[in-house]
This record gives sequence, C-alpha cells and structure tokens, in this order.
Amino acid sequence: MATLDDRSILITGGTGSFGQSFVRHILATSNPKRVIVYSRDELKQFEMAQKVDAENLRYFIGDVRDYDRLEGALDGVDTVIHAAALKQVVAAEYNPIECIKTNVLGAENVINAAIKRGVKDVIALSTDKAVNPVNLYGATKLCSDKLFIAANHLGRRTPTRFSVVRYGNVMGSRGSVVPFFMDKRQSGVLPITDERMTRFWITLDQGVRFVENSLARMTGGEIFVPKIPSLRITDLAQAIAPECKIEIVGIRPGEKIHEVLVPNEDAPQTKEFEDSFVIEPTTPLWVEPSKRSFGGPGGRPVAADFQYASDTNDHWMTPEDVKVLLDL
Repeated sequence: MATLDDRSILITGGTGSFGQSFVRHILATSNPKRVIVYSRDELKQFEMAQKVDAENLRYFIGDVRDYDRLEGALDGVDTVIHAAALKQVVAAEYNPIECIKTNVLGAENVINAAIKRGVKDVIALSTDKAVNPVNLYGATKLCSDKLFIAANHLGRRTPTRFSVVRYGNVMGSRGSVVPFFMDKRQSGVLPITDERMTRFWITLDQGVRFVENSLARMTGGEIFVPKIPSLRITDLAQAIAPECKIEIVGIRPGEKIHEVLVPNEDAPQTKEFEDSFVIEPTTPLWVEPSKRSFGGPGGRPVAADFQYASDTNDHWMTPEDVKVLLDL
C-alpha cells in the first residue's frame, strides 16, 4: 500500500503477535525506508530476527515506560503503530500499578515523544474491553484511548496526528483462549466460564490490514472499529474439541458475558462505512470545519439507539468457520 512506501515506521510491542504480523506484511507489500521493532524483551527480538530479517529492519530494545529511550528511537520516524500493552485481564487485577505504568503512562510517553520528534501519524491499538470497562485492563485502555484522541490538541502546531483502532479478540494470538483450548484437549475437559459468553473475533491478517487501511484514512481523532463477526464460546469449544466434556468454571475477575465495540453513548458521533464504523472526536478543534472528513468520504450516521455489541451482532462465526480459520 502506497501509504507506507518510503516511510520510517516504528512499532511498539513489535515482537507481539500483531507486531510480527504487521512487520511481515509491510515488508512484503510496501517499500518502507525503515522499520523499527521496539520492545523490551531481548529473547523475543532474537527469536523474531531468526524468522524476519531485511536490510531496512531494525530491532531496538526499549520500554514505553522509558521516555528518553523512546524519544531517541523516534528520531526520523514518520509513523508509529503503538501495540505495546499489558493485556492479561487477571494479571492486571492483581498487578494494577504495573498495568497503569505501561498502558497509561506509556501511552503518554508515546504521545509526548511523537510530538517532540515531529512524527506524522500515530495509530494506537485498543480493545473492546475499553468500552464501559469492568476490569483494570479495560480501564487503562480507555484512559489510553482518551489520551491519544486528546493528543491532537497538544499537537496543533506540529504535523503529528493521532487515531485509535479498536477491535476484539484476535484468533490464535498469544494469550487468547484458542491456544489454551488446544492444550486442554488432551485432558478431555474444556473449562468454560459461562455458556452464554460471546466475543468479537478478528484474524491477525485482518487486524494488520485494517490498521494499514486506517492509516490511509485518518484525519486524526477517530476511533476506527472494523465490522467483524461474533462467536459463542460454546461454538469455539465445539470447533476445537468436540469430543471434550465442558466444565463451567464461572466468570473470572473482571470478565463480561458480552463485549461492546461501539457503545450507545457514542452513537451521535459514529458513522458507518462499508467495512467499519468510525467514532468521531467530540471536540475536533484541531481541524478546520471545511477540512473535516473523519474516516474518509462515504460514511453515514448510525441510528440514535445504535450499539455494536457481540451478542446483538448480525454477523456470526460458526464452528465450521473456526475450523477453516484454524485449519482443524
């Protein structure tokens, strides 16, 4: 995609599932000037470098908590994909300040360093758990989303623009329930929290392409939400291990039965596109009214009572769909 040609791109959390897929994709489909994987785990960088290497690919060890290192890494960078986060819901409940340091204070560091270095575009990855959060992880991602949207005010005199991409569970990523169910198949029992549970699902490839597409569309201040299918947890279990017995273990701390990507409260600011929804900023003061085109042309307002939730979604995955995606 021409958007990333001849650009210097830095991905925070670049050794994660998304980061690795994004790096592979842009190296294969674009001609970036430089791609920087920025993460704090030297072993993951070493392992990734054995599989992904190119003359224009760089590996930087650093933490988003470390402002000075982050600012140095952003020297000459045009585009930032902020994927670094502590994401485990239960771990965040028991280690709240660590989650806050990375997800909130780390987001602030990315914002300030990007403005200081004159970065052109920043896309921050978010989650459905940031909507009406009931857990610490979701609350920190809500704070992060608010920081990135408001950052467009801070950068009014600089070229830096900030937007957010929000989607649901990533099929097969590290930390998702899919590899957990795969491991549990051998025991003959799959533990399920609640039979009513539904989730939004997206593949890594879909997530990567949606982020890339959002970069091309962004004005600054939008929250981009892809149209993706929902899946019942029982259907996921049926697809992965139909022979296993189901054991209901109850909701874990900070979990919901269903998730929401666009809450009803945001309906007045939401436009629907063919493949996505775009939540516009409530105070877009950094853009002249005549130049405002959040999400690009062609969007239409949603209904006043609109909500995009995993249990009322009109697009559902079946066990057969899961089997195809996971090659089962």
